[in-house]
Amino acid sequence: MRRPTRPLSDRRPTRAQISAEQLASLSHEFRTPLNGVLGMARLLQGTKLTAEQRAYVTALHDSGQHLLTLVNDVLDFAKLGAGRVELHPAPMELEGLLQGVSELLSPRASEKGLEIAWAAPAAPVQVHADEGRLRQILLNFAGNAVKFTKEGGVLITVAAPEPGRLRFVVDDTGPGVSAPDRDRIFEAFAQADQADADLGGAGLGLAIARRLARAMGGEVGVDSAPGGGARFWFEAALPAVAGPAPQQSLAGRTVGVASPNPMVREGARQQIEASGGVAVVTATLAESIARTKPGDVVLVDASLAGETGALRPPLQRPAIILLAPEERDRIARYRRAGFAGYLIKPLRRASVAERVLIASAGGRAAAEPPREDERIATAAAPGARVLLVEDNPINALLAKALLTREGCEVEHAIGGEEALAACEVSQFSLILMDMRMPGLSGEETARRLRANGVKTPIVALTANAFEDDRHACLAAGMDDFMVKPLSPDALRAALARWAKPTRWTKTPARAKFA
Repeated sequence: MRRPTRPLSDRRPTRAQISAEQLASLSHEFRTPLNGVLGMARLLQGTKLTAEQRAYVTALHDSGQHLLTLVNDVLDFAKLGAGRVELHPAPMELEGLLQGVSELLSPRASEKGLEIAWAAPAAPVQVHADEGRLRQILLNFAGNAVKFTKEGGVLITVAAPEPGRLRFVVDDTGPGVSAPDRDRIFEAFAQADQADADLGGAGLGLAIARRLARAMGGEVGVDSAPGGGARFWFEAALPAVAGPAPQQSLAGRTVGVASPNPMVREGARQQIEASGGVAVVTATLAESIARTKPGDVVLVDASLAGETGALRPPLQRPAIILLAPEERDRIARYRRAGFAGYLIKPLRRASVAERVLIASAGGRAAAEPPREDERIATAAAPGARVLLVEDNPINALLAKALLTREGCEVEHAIGGEEALAACEVSQFSLILMDMRMPGLSGEETARRLRANGVKTPIVALTANAFEDDRHACLAAGMDDFMVKPLSPDALRAALARWAKPTRWTKTPARAKFA
């Protein structure tokens, strides 16, 4: 006689199901309070504090960031150990990946007096790969490079050693890794020496990177970087996808690069050559003048100014000043001094090509002036109306404060039902959607909004940090994905991508918004 079948809801979950559910729950429960701790610490850092108070808040923020790193590594390692390596390959742009990783780590590098640069000189524009997993490997390698490097910088590059195969490389000017440690450090809970342990971390990041690489049919390793330091690499077969060629060409042009930092010089050299130009890289402005000719554009690193902050462009050579984002207040001064323009570090290849062409033509290379770099904007989205869907009051307070700082008008909905009602009567530039809420989940709310004809960009704001969570959000009709703790830089980037100023409008009945 057959045993009666129990309803699905009453069945005992399998070990794998328990593992998956527990990991998702742990990720959410850890990250939700951490979002409040780190976010409020950042807000405090932006207020007027005494030196003693600032030291305390900095220690609070750094400790919370350390805890977040441990949480990320432990949860991800547990997930990989449970066999839940899920790959979602799709067409992706390599330059966008390297640019995103570099700019995400740039503030941390700047705090240590380091430079971070990137280049993709000999690689296809697009490949078919899992962008999230590639980003995870590169963030691990480059994040470690920033952590262990005391002076100099970090360079992230990608090249195609043979058709259909890519090699990602992260070079640094740090202490390097001894030969006996080069394989051991990719094992779980391994660290090269006590100095590594003193810098924090559970020794899981590189083990995670190796497991991800092998899941993609690739391999990772570490060698000595040219000139000292470490070179971490990841190589795999990733097929190219037909894509547009770079729009701006520097063919036939020589561009000087004057910077005391070897990573800035090398990154700029490779980007200029990727655009078809010839780069002349030097450590000083005098050397650059000696090795270029009148009419050649010269990129001049503002760090050459030293403590005085005074630099003048070379005679007969259009010059572009290279600045860090926090040096935005110097732009007007350098323009008055005669510089033809500015570029923000880490440099972007397309921006380098655009500014060089305009400077070499005396400002007549484009029908309109080059766009301002959004990394120096005082507010990322002035006038944008944002619907914040968040049930946690502390996280809502934090998000509202950050959005207001970026020039946004914020309407707060506590849950999915309130969000649906708000979109029936108002038009928004952007919807930030929490995923775990009482009643309607973020995914279900997004599906209903799309079914109602709401076309407003929706960005997930979630403590569920795994890559399959990202794909679940996109499958529900969302446009982007941000992980808690909410980073001000990540929020600015999302606002720059999705939020446009919107007039405050209300309609008496359901409307479909474009």
